[in-house]
Formats: sequence, C-alpha cells, structure tokens
Amino acid sequence: MKKFALFVFNGDPMCFIHVLLNALDMNSKGHEAKIIIEGASVKLIPELVKSGNPLNGLWKKNLEAGLVEGVCKACSNKMGTLDAAKEQGLNLLDDMSGHPGIVSYRDKGYEIITF
Repeated sequence: MKKFALFVFNGDPMCFIHVLLNALDMNSKGHEAKIIIEGASVKLIPELVKSGNPLNGLWKKNLEAGLVEGVCKACSNKMGTLDAAKEQGLNLLDDMSGHPGIVSYRDKGYEIITF
C-alpha cells in the first residue's frame, strides 16, 4: 500500500474534480489518500455542499470515505471560508505558521502530489 497526500491549491473546479476522483480511485485500489485543501481551493468549500453543484456527489463520497484530511486554516480565514469549513466539520490544518506543512506528510511516508 502506498500513501498519497494530495495538496490542492488550485481553485478551479475542473482541477478539483480530478483531486476528488484520484483520491477515490487510490482508495479503491488499497492505497491511502489524504486531500489537503490549500490556497485558492478553499474558496470551493461553501459551494461543495450545495446540492446543485456538480462536485457535490464526489465531495460527499470523499467525506464519507474519510479522504478529506482538512483545510488550511490561514487560507480559509483569508478567503472568507473559515466558517463554512467549521460548519462542515472539516479539520483546520495549521502546523506550519497557520498552513498545513508538506514536510510532516513526507516524514510520515506520504508521496506528495500537488494540484
């Protein structure tokens, strides 16, 4: 089994869909996948829970599978989505000056993939 940390910085929904699909695919093939939502992608958080959003179904599947590690606390605060992240019960990641640090995942044996 391999371990992957998927750091998504890009706020484009067409990019984010690939993060969601890849995490589910990795998980289905016996790998460990963690999605870390960073940078501009935090703007998607309030939209993902809307039933009319095309990403909503995939978002729910990833949440149910436990694949969403959390959200950058600093970026979600700066981008105005911190309350939405809290409402969804997402972990706020802040071990590196308010942001999730990549090195902590590398130290735990995760392969880092950025989007």
